[in-house]
Amino acid sequence: IWEGKQVGRCRDYYSEDCRLYTLAGCSEGAEQVVQNTLSTLAAFPDRTLEADNVIWGGNDREGFHTSHRISSTMTHLGPSELGPATGKKARIQVIAHCVVKANRIILEWLVRDNLSLLRQLGVNPQQYLLRQAARPIDPRSLEARWRKEELARVATQSRSPMSYPASLEEEPEAFIAAALHNIWNAGLLGDCHLLYASHACLHASARPQYQGVEAIVGFYLSILGNLPDARLTVDYTCSRSMLREQRHVAVRWTLAGTHTGHTLWGSPTGSPLLIIAESHYRIDGGRVVEEWLVFDELAVMAQVHRARLEAQS
Repeated sequence: IWEGKQVGRCRDYYSEDCRLYTLAGCSEGAEQVVQNTLSTLAAFPDRTLEADNVIWGGNDREGFHTSHRISSTMTHLGPSELGPATGKKARIQVIAHCVVKANRIILEWLVRDNLSLLRQLGVNPQQYLLRQAARPIDPRSLEARWRKEELARVATQSRSPMSYPASLEEEPEAFIAAALHNIWNAGLLGDCHLLYASHACLHASARPQYQGVEAIVGFYLSILGNLPDARLTVDYTCSRSMLREQRHVAVRWTLAGTHTGHTLWGSPTGSPLLIIAESHYRIDGGRVVEEWLVFDELAVMAQVHRARLEAQS
């Protein structure tokens, strides 16, 4: 599709009624996938996608789930929603989580580190965010309905701690799911020491890497400082990896909370924020030793700006 410019093959790979969810917008149908791909290639015609890992699960009855972690390199050679071409090169992390039935993608959740892309291209973030915040969203649209449903769904998560399975080595998917619930929903940040090795490394979107478990706790605190009432759902886990010599787990998760903190994204708006994300974990010696976490922080910032514009109107 990308390097070979065989964009029309999207019609072979996606179902006619597929849905694609991103924080920056939603789309429906294989034809929309074709159009979105052509628009991206017009702005970044040399875009390449390097598969860092593919982790999968599921079956042919309920659907196969595939979590693709990608390093994408591109040069901004044409105008785009980011503005005029800058001629600058960028490299970002992307994770695409697809559901496949009858050899077609029927659902996809796509998370890109667009904040890193914007910074590397030298684009003024305020101008871009104001344009995105001013973009009208039809309350009857797929995007509006999906956001409303997701905010309501995540808000039902319990605050009660979950019990852990015997070990991370024996049941990695269940152990990580319990740890994420306890850290985010129950507020047990000390459980990071149960999940991560002392020397673990976290690669999180648009940030320098966090080295060591205490630094990783600091990452969790930075988000919770903005969304202190945040709740999280673990939406899917899988652990069959193309990197067979190592143990890997993929988790698609959703976070929602009220923007009442000051530590990120400016002064608090008191508005609900939604984050969809994907994490890939590498396990060794009974602990997570490396995590790649991708979410579109630029789209989160656009939610904040939209709330400010609505408050002023």
